[in-house]
Amino acid sequence: MKLWNHGITARLLGIGVTSLFLWNPPSAQADDPLIIATASPAGVYHVVGRALCRVVETPCRAQPSDGSSANLRALRRGELQLAMAQSDLHLYATLGTEGFRNDGPNEALRSVFSLHSEPFTLVVRRDAGIRDFEDLQQRSVNIGNPGSGQRGTMLRLMDARGWSRTNFRQTHDLPADQQSMELCHGNIDAMVYTVGHPNASVAQAIRLCDAEIVDVQGDFVDLLVDAYPYFTRASIPAGLYGPDQQAVETFGVKATLVTTADTDPDLVYRLVASVFDDFTRFKAAHPALGQLTPQAMIQDGLSAPLHEGALRYYREQGWVEAESMMSERHAQPRLAVHDAARPD
Repeated sequence: MKLWNHGITARLLGIGVTSLFLWNPPSAQADDPLIIATASPAGVYHVVGRALCRVVETPCRAQPSDGSSANLRALRRGELQLAMAQSDLHLYATLGTEGFRNDGPNEALRSVFSLHSEPFTLVVRRDAGIRDFEDLQQRSVNIGNPGSGQRGTMLRLMDARGWSRTNFRQTHDLPADQQSMELCHGNIDAMVYTVGHPNASVAQAIRLCDAEIVDVQGDFVDLLVDAYPYFTRASIPAGLYGPDQQAVETFGVKATLVTTADTDPDLVYRLVASVFDDFTRFKAAHPALGQLTPQAMIQDGLSAPLHEGALRYYREQGWVEAESMMSERHAQPRLAVHDAARPD
C-alpha cells in the first residue's frame, strides 16, 4: 500500500533518518499524563481527543488549544507529545512552507493516523441575505483566531478568490467557541468553521439565531481542490441540524493525529493498538468518525512519515509494506499563495 500519492525532493526524503539526530526535546516524566492537544472545546477535535484518551490504557488528558497551527508549533518546541492538526497545516509544517516558512521544515514531525473529514462550513444569519461565498463581500465575517485551522483554510480560500480583508466590511478573529453567540447577537453576519459534523457550535447558531449553512462552490474552489492534494470535495448531509437543513456542497480537509520522532514508540504503539483493537467503540464516540476505515486512516491526509510506534502496529496487521512507508511524499501544491493571505 502506498501512503503518499506524490513524490517530493530528495532533501525531504531524508527526513525520517536525519530527524532522529536533529530533534531532542525534553522527555516527559514517567508519571505525567499523556496530553493530546485538540482545539476549541466546542469543536469535534476535542471530542475526538477525549475519545482517544478513553481507549488508551495510560493516564491521558485532551487539552484545548488555539488550534492546528498552535499545536504544530507546540510539538516542535517539545511542549506536547501528541496533537491534532488539519491535513493542510500538517503538510506546511512538514515542509516549512506558507505560515511555517520562518520555522523551516519540521524534520521531527511524525504522523500517527488521520481521522474524520472536516468540511469548510459557512454559517450565516438568514436575515443577512447571504446565499453563497460571493455574498460575503462587504459583510462582517469571523475568519477564526490566529493559529486555528479554520483561519488557515479561510485565508487559502480568500487567496484563491483573489480577496483580502479589504473585501469585507469587517473581519473578526474570534475563536470557535465564541463565534456562534456573536452571530446570534448580530455582531457578525457570517462565521466559517473547518470542522466535522454534527458540531455543537454550528447547532447552537442554527437553533438560537435562525442561522443556516450555505454552499461554498465556484471556480476558485475547483482551483483549490485541483491544486492541493489535501483538499477534497465534501458535503454536509441534509437533516443533521433539523428537518429543514438542506444538503450542503463544499470542500474540506482531514483531521490528523501527529507527534514527533522523540515520542516513546511503545506509547504510540499502545495508543494505535487501543484504537484499532476496539475500533467499533472508538468510531461510536462521534458521528463524524462513523465512516472511518483503517486503510483511509493510515493513508489519507498524511504528509510527515509515520511514527515508528504506529508503523510497527500497521506492519503487524499486514496493512503496510516496510519499504513503502518512507519512500513517497505529497508534492508541494501548485498554487502560489500571496503574502497577504498566507495562513498564520
